[in-house]
Amino acid sequence: MSEKLREHVVDFSIEEKGKLPSNSNDADFIIENDNKSIEAASSSIPQLTLERSISIKYRTLSIQTSDSIQARKLNLKKEKPVISPDDEIALLDYHTLPVNLIWQRVESNANLGLNSQTVARKLQHDGKNIISPPKNNIIYKILGYLFGGFCSLLWFAAIIMILSYEPFGKPNPAPLNLALAIVLIIVVIIQAVFGAYQDWSTSKVMKSISNMLPSETLVIRDGKVHRVLATDLVVGDIVQINMGNKVPADLRLVEVTGDLKFDRSILTGENLPITATVEATDENYLETQNIALLGTHCTNGTGKGVVVATGDNTVFGRIAKLSSATDSETTILQREITRFVLVIAALSITTGVILMILWGAWLRVKYPGFLSFSGMLVNAISVIVAFVPEGMPVAVTLCLTLIAKRSYRQKILCKTLPVVETLGCVSVICSDKTGTLTENRMFVNNVSFVTKEMKTQECKDALKSNDHPEKKAVRILQLAACLCNAAMFDPASIRLPVYERGVNGDPTDSGLLRFAEDLRESTTADRLEFKTIYQVPFNSKNKFAITIHRSTDEYNDLGTSQFVLFCKGAPEVLIGNCSSYLQPDGSEKLLDHESKNLLESIQDSWSRKGQRVLLLTKKIIPSNMFPGKAKNDVEMTNLALSYNRDLCIIGLVGIVDPPRAEIPEVVRRCRRAGVRIFMVTGDYSLTAETIARQCGILTSNKVDNIDNIIEADESGTSILHRNLDNDDDDYQKNINSLVLSGKDLTQKLTPKHWDVIANYSEIVFARTTPEQKLKIVTELQHRDNIVGVTGDGVNDAPALKQANIGIAMGSGSDLAIAAGNMVLLDSNFSSIVVAMENGRLVFDNLKKVILYLLPAGSWSEMWPVVVNVLLGTPLPLSAFLMIVICCITDIFPSLSLTHEKAESDLMSRKPRRASRDHLVNAKLLLQAYGFIGIMEMFFAHLMFFTYLSQYGGITFRDTLFAFNKWEDGFMGKTIDELNELNYTGQSVYFITLVIMQFGNLLSIRTRRRSILQANPFSGPSKNLYLFGGMFVSLATALIILHVPFFNNVFYTRPVPIHFYFIPLGFATVILVMDEIRKLLVRTYPKSIFDKLAW
Repeated sequence: MSEKLREHVVDFSIEEKGKLPSNSNDADFIIENDNKSIEAASSSIPQLTLERSISIKYRTLSIQTSDSIQARKLNLKKEKPVISPDDEIALLDYHTLPVNLIWQRVESNANLGLNSQTVARKLQHDGKNIISPPKNNIIYKILGYLFGGFCSLLWFAAIIMILSYEPFGKPNPAPLNLALAIVLIIVVIIQAVFGAYQDWSTSKVMKSISNMLPSETLVIRDGKVHRVLATDLVVGDIVQINMGNKVPADLRLVEVTGDLKFDRSILTGENLPITATVEATDENYLETQNIALLGTHCTNGTGKGVVVATGDNTVFGRIAKLSSATDSETTILQREITRFVLVIAALSITTGVILMILWGAWLRVKYPGFLSFSGMLVNAISVIVAFVPEGMPVAVTLCLTLIAKRSYRQKILCKTLPVVETLGCVSVICSDKTGTLTENRMFVNNVSFVTKEMKTQECKDALKSNDHPEKKAVRILQLAACLCNAAMFDPASIRLPVYERGVNGDPTDSGLLRFAEDLRESTTADRLEFKTIYQVPFNSKNKFAITIHRSTDEYNDLGTSQFVLFCKGAPEVLIGNCSSYLQPDGSEKLLDHESKNLLESIQDSWSRKGQRVLLLTKKIIPSNMFPGKAKNDVEMTNLALSYNRDLCIIGLVGIVDPPRAEIPEVVRRCRRAGVRIFMVTGDYSLTAETIARQCGILTSNKVDNIDNIIEADESGTSILHRNLDNDDDDYQKNINSLVLSGKDLTQKLTPKHWDVIANYSEIVFARTTPEQKLKIVTELQHRDNIVGVTGDGVNDAPALKQANIGIAMGSGSDLAIAAGNMVLLDSNFSSIVVAMENGRLVFDNLKKVILYLLPAGSWSEMWPVVVNVLLGTPLPLSAFLMIVICCITDIFPSLSLTHEKAESDLMSRKPRRASRDHLVNAKLLLQAYGFIGIMEMFFAHLMFFTYLSQYGGITFRDTLFAFNKWEDGFMGKTIDELNELNYTGQSVYFITLVIMQFGNLLSIRTRRRSILQANPFSGPSKNLYLFGGMFVSLATALIILHVPFFNNVFYTRPVPIHFYFIPLGFATVILVMDEIRKLLVRTYPKSIFDKLAW
């Protein structure tokens, strides 16, 4: 460390840590000017409030990097074919190299920096210090809108239609073919526009990253201080860092003042500044404190750093690549729709190819004048178009939008539309305890001084009394609760009663502060008297917090003028560091084995009551053993930790955080829906188990542990009697419960162990770290579980992000909210059931939409072509009318189905297995084609041939195998008369299908319930949109049949009036037949009717 940086070390024995003198040196005027310009430039830089996903990526990448480092130490081979980002970072060693070797590595000089020639060479080789924006994929997106999904099939059909017009249509090209091609292109364009609108929302992460670089920075080049653009920095540049600066690149710190700190909240999500060091503090490049990372903020002190990475090679650059890659991940619903597209495409193309083969091998040879090549192409393409449910993309978007809006009204915020459906197939919910399952309103309920237990009121009475024997001990405990505490009362509510005041801080600290203030309203005065010299904050790894204090008054209630260390934390972690305990009269006694057992029994007793138990300890540090000069923060932390032994136990406090009132009912409803809820918490095992029982998460009297799993594995026996793949309706049968601690998870659990763990119906994971939470989620996902994670804290972010759906509490941290796909705005856990029902409703309604579109839109349109080709009859339905049904008349009724309410049994079904239970399956196709479709196809053909018989005297037998006989003179009619009969007959077929679909529409509203139980006119199942859809569909059909433009261009014709009424009877038949099917399903459960039901 240089002399100029060394001379401003602070005396901690006198000064409070927060009151550090400012730095000053000969270059103050340079620094001051620099600060002004940098602050001015930085003021226009937006804060990354919307880009918390950067923090999530950072935390996840940090965990993965630690795993990579550990794997390298153990010489483990990672199961990755290529080097991943965490492997790359694990290989970085700039933080561990001695400073003198750093200069060699970066080809720079410690005093002079780089020279101009080297800078120019490096700029040319490495490029500017900028993060590459994501590749512009506008063209790719446009192509996706125009050719994605069913659009590619429609384009193919349009091209074939154009070719059928010319050149294949020569010498007499049919204008109808060209008109059909234009119609198909218009349909594609409409779908593309709608798709673009749906995909309008894009991530803004990359845009914000480009704004994170400060405009200028101070560097040492050629031995002089220069102000250069941050974009011109190169590896090896020496950068001067001052308070208020933003770090312009990844730097290895080489000189620091003792008070140099960096705000890494933009990466970590935690607001506590990180103290800078010169030496490495962690093997992990992302966690060490001697690396200053691009985009972070210097909050205090000064220092120097050498640039070790610029642009895309910085940590931010790597995270930017990860963020870009993650955005392209498809959701479960998107995969289902893609599968549906492939199924329909395969069916349509196969049918079209078979028809072309039949024509080429048979019809063209045996009946040469029956169908031209152009006409056959049009027929084959008509079948392909008929198979495509053009209304599906619109219905999907509308359905998701409606449910998302409904969810928002219910205080559930869905960040993206497909997320709405994902929760519907969640099979496991991993829930945090504090603040999610509990009220997050902690208060101290019990106090114990090892040999004496007391209630809070007894402690309060002891302090008020002048001669109470426990007064001194209670006062020391009250000081420990007050001083070893990072929470503070909100000044605006300071005059309110203690338990009504607002508190800024962690819930546990808040409960302790209220307890201390309630015992004696002196916490503000106590903190002024006992100044905080140093503190080691609580973290999820150490599970304790340390504060060091010194009184300004020689005569104080602690009875010492020396330094006093207070430590609070998990009893099982701290008790090994204790050597004595405080007796109720205030005297100290040696901690023996009996006293330890007594403490442990008290902890277990309170934990079984659901209390969080903390141990409060103290230690006197003689003044001559504490440094008179401040060291850097790492050394101070290590020094404080070195004193954290031979502690004196003050006592135990039991903190109550009751479960939310609605939780047991929510858990019961989730269980009924076949969803398992696991508790994942950092709390003590017994506390977690008790709260889990109060919440209904644990219900079995027998609870297994890790020993049961390992013993069963070693003996080759099975300890589970429950099969998650079993379709038995009794989902609660043979429940197995398991409680595991974080310590259990550190054992070498094999995949076989995790197979057993993942099959338990009830699990509590206690004393878990953020890394273990992430591991739990990953292992469950590897076993075909769709995992939802609920949480509200910073440490929940990696697990929330990893889950299939992360559910954040609205009252949680910004980072947790950013990590989640869904936010419960009112932090009400019961909203999960509502969201789950909405998700299932989306899937149910989409199945109904498909079931409506397929019978008329593909099946009943395919058969006219098949009958025409194989039986030689006139074509019962024209290609244009096929397109009208698919693209217009079926659209509006299908959209009305997206407004259907949930069926009564929706939340009593098992969750959908995404790998097995698909949007379109054999049962749905059987219902669409083998039941409804056959009836519609039969009745429509019946009406077509009935019209030919009534108005043309041509019976079905006459048309059978007519083929090329259908020409001038057939049955004594001219070709014009025959064409007119065929055109009107096709219109009859068309209107029959349109009207019969109304019966289909009413029948598919429910899977098993009768229409009498799901009244569309009133009640909970009311859906008047159905009748609006019917009206629009019928009105469109009338326009198509009666407007002269369509009559002249597309050869549609008005139909006789009675052909509008007869199909109403057929629609009724379809409705009644489906009612009979449903009755059989309800009457004979588990019969063949039930097994075939969709």
